[in-house]
Amino acid sequence: MILITGATGALGGLVAARLSGRDDVVLGTRDPRQAPGGLPVRRVDFDDPDSLSDGFAGVDTLLLVSAGYGEDDVVVARHGAAIEAAEKAGIGHIVYTSLSAAGDHLTYALAHRWTERRLREGDATWTVLRNGLYAELLATLTPVVDGRVTAPLGQGRLAAVAREDLADVAARVVVDARAHAGRTYELVGEEAVGGADLARALTAATGSAVSYEPGTLAEARAAFAVSGLEPLQVPMLVTTYSSIANGFMAETESDLRALLGRAPRSALTVVTGSASR
Repeated sequence: MILITGATGALGGLVAARLSGRDDVVLGTRDPRQAPGGLPVRRVDFDDPDSLSDGFAGVDTLLLVSAGYGEDDVVVARHGAAIEAAEKAGIGHIVYTSLSAAGDHLTYALAHRWTERRLREGDATWTVLRNGLYAELLATLTPVVDGRVTAPLGQGRLAAVAREDLADVAARVVVDARAHAGRTYELVGEEAVGGADLARALTAATGSAVSYEPGTLAEARAAFAVSGLEPLQVPMLVTTYSSIANGFMAETESDLRALLGRAPRSALTVVTGSASR
């Protein structure tokens, strides 16, 4: 039996949709009432150990979708509890959605690397899917205001990847986990996209002129600080901009195409599609 955690989240929900026709898949979520239909659902709350022992019963393969944004101590505790419960339940294989190697400069990398180390030191067989930053996130980070993209990306580029592609890979790997045992896959886009590229693509997609006039990190931080974001989210977003601008997120060497068996979706198409809605 396969269990997918985070089934009500963006990535977990997409994976669930791809596996909805199978009779050996169950969904895990802290609120089963919000889970998509078509598959059995169990309550799985990383902050409630009792739910993990019950939720993981009878599971052979676990797709451990990262527990999301939080301070390092919170995310580490959640992932640690999930892995410990999986081992106690006798789950033989854990597939974990991590962060690409290029993301080591980001403030949210530590919890991912800790989780990878915990898996290597644990009892279960594992596979690590090192996901690049979503093209959908890039769309959010580069809004067009008065015909301008002012995100502080400098001359940097991001090898953004479509969330749909990452869901396709996760679904393929988790149903054939044994074939991927002990593997760490880098899953980033094949084309690194910069601010000028975005402006040109948005101009073509919308029919309105869009220019790229990068602002500063200080301006971005100030805007985030008054936007209602949680305090931890401000440095997360600012370091994301900074890592892109300084050339740390442009690596395009990837296992994505081989695992998909096709060409990946275009990040620019995802971004322009978001802008046109």
